[in-house]
Amino acid sequence: MNFLAHLYLSPNNPHIMLGNFIADHVRGNKFKHLPEDIQKGIYLHRNIDTFTDANEIVRISKRRLHERYGHYDGVIIDIFYDHFLAKNWDQYSQIPLDIYTNSIYRYLQSQIDILPDKTKELLPYMIKYNWLYNYKFTEGIQDVLNGMNRRTRGKSKMNLASEDLQLYYKEFENDFQAFMFELINFVSIEIDKL
Repeated sequence: MNFLAHLYLSPNNPHIMLGNFIADHVRGNKFKHLPEDIQKGIYLHRNIDTFTDANEIVRISKRRLHERYGHYDGVIIDIFYDHFLAKNWDQYSQIPLDIYTNSIYRYLQSQIDILPDKTKELLPYMIKYNWLYNYKFTEGIQDVLNGMNRRTRGKSKMNLASEDLQLYYKEFENDFQAFMFELINFVSIEIDKL
């Protein structure tokens, strides 16, 4: 899952959400100095990633992309699934997506001193281009895919993945909805273990 899903899947605890958000920029166990709830968020993020990678529904989604994108298929699916979460946001939250994302941006900015350097570099772009909200639109997804392709110096060809999204749009959306149901249940159990 990508940024929006990780934020959404955090319980109503801003520090767990913060840990869940920064986890990709934290290596190994170099986070023991952070408050306990932020550590819990990092563990939650890692558990979500492990569950996602092993899930059969996600594997079905990835198979549609694997021949063309190889090991980048999982990154693309994470982005596609954030698109479907944003597009169908009102099925998952009573808070409108624009209000939710703006409150997230404000909170993350208020925690700038805690953020890892890579997150500090990324956050201004996320806010300027309103990534979390713009996941809702296929144009927003195209912008993200273009950026990911640039970061791989064109090797990933992720900029082409919007073609695959259009070709298998309903299939990917059905996969997302089935997986999200399983993932929400998993997280509700996992939270109690942290």
